[in-house]
Amino acid sequence: MDFPQALRERRARRHLSQLDLALRAGTTQRHVSFMESGRSAPGRRMVLRLAESLELSLRESNDLLLAAGYAAEFEESPLDAASLVPVREALEHVLAGHLPYPAVVVDRHGTLVAANAAFPVLTEGAAPELCGPSANVYRLALHPRGMAPRIANFAEWSRHILLRLERRAERGADGRLAALREELGGYVPAAATEGEPTGFAVPLRLESSRGPLRLITTVTTLATAVDVTLAELMLEAFLPADGGTAQRLREFAEGAVAAADGCSQSRPAALSAR
Repeated sequence: MDFPQALRERRARRHLSQLDLALRAGTTQRHVSFMESGRSAPGRRMVLRLAESLELSLRESNDLLLAAGYAAEFEESPLDAASLVPVREALEHVLAGHLPYPAVVVDRHGTLVAANAAFPVLTEGAAPELCGPSANVYRLALHPRGMAPRIANFAEWSRHILLRLERRAERGADGRLAALREELGGYVPAAATEGEPTGFAVPLRLESSRGPLRLITTVTTLATAVDVTLAELMLEAFLPADGGTAQRLREFAEGAVAAADGCSQSRPAALSAR
């Protein structure tokens, strides 16, 4: 894709006019028009200003630079790189510190990177091939052989996941996310995808061998990351929505429940071991 087309598509996906983008980037509508028509070739600094104004991810910013004929600005280090040791250790600390509640680290496609010792609480009875290292947490949640049979509010929770994937796929023009969203939509009854979630948060109501769990989630990203790999990591932490859930999670952590079949027998390797 050439630069004019890349710029036009990214601007259109964010529903910005040429004037909107020009004001954000500190230039003129005429200049934006010329860049989108190929009549003007932007400098490297202008491309970075456009990427920032469009609120592009680091990966998309690199793609825009490459389309304009410039080298990428942001590195994409393997997660096991020596330079990332402090970050891996910090994430492991956060995962451990969240116990006795479950928490996971995933990449931009929902691939499971790491999880704490409470992760098996979520995955009791799920098919082994859906979990473990490199599992996809969204597929694990909605697949009929995954967590789906134990989710009491499956329609509401599945709508929450599908909307999340749809918005992220559209914003980043990510074909892999779009394909995943299409696959997962096949596991969900059509009626479940209709309507809008109600209330201040969408809870996860999950049946477990110890009793019902009501969980809410938070998602944390490394907001100041300048490495593509780190910028795309997300830490999703599950919190009890009531006292009964908190007590049941403490009992799981204390070993009150024997390990179940399937996913609870294995979880991803620690980040520090990668």
